[in-house]
Amino acid sequence: MYAIVEINGQQFKAEQGKKLFVNHIQNAEAGQSVEFDKVLLVDNEGAVTVGAPTVEGAKVVAEVINPLVKGEKVIVFKMKRRKDYRKKNGHRQQFTQIEVKSVIA
Repeated sequence: MYAIVEINGQQFKAEQGKKLFVNHIQNAEAGQSVEFDKVLLVDNEGAVTVGAPTVEGAKVVAEVINPLVKGEKVIVFKMKRRKDYRKKNGHRQQFTQIEVKSVIA
């Protein structure tokens, strides 16, 4: 059984026991249980239920493993040739690692 769930504006395939890196969840602590209600699709061993826009009564329960994980460094470099213009900037995206405990449909 799996579900397609929307978490912080992104869609993820959630199965029991699967670990996910999602966009940073504010006020999350390690070991805390979180629920996601925006379930878009549920597949229960071949019986597919598609929501319009969400599936009624379905939710995904997950546990926060690591509240703040930094992603790979991304370098942003802008340059205009012959104009003496160069800008170098970079950032590291912040993620939260969660483990899906159960899919309730």
